[in-house]
Amino acid sequence: MATVPKKVAKPMTKAQLIAQLAEKVGIQKKVAAEVLDELAQIGYKEAKKGFTIPGFGKLVLVKRKARMGRNPQTGEPVKIPAKTVVKFRIAKACKDAVLGAKK
Repeated sequence: MATVPKKVAKPMTKAQLIAQLAEKVGIQKKVAAEVLDELAQIGYKEAKKGFTIPGFGKLVLVKRKARMGRNPQTGEPVKIPAKTVVKFRIAKACKDAVLGAKK
């Protein structure tokens, strides 16, 4: 007997986020879109120093060391160079709100 996959809800689109934000705050959609875009631009500029949205999370830069990996097709060892990546660390308040507080 085959298992029927569960339907996964689609993530909220930018347009849906803007509409919901505008409705909740009582502003026009155009203003909500500008606020969202400006918040993203500020985050991009400030990520090098660490950009925090209280209660939501923080953008941080993380330096990864060089390491050895493997080519999945040939199994041949490959050197992966060191690099800096952007990560988003979720705030504890956000984790607790989404997953429920630990007992």
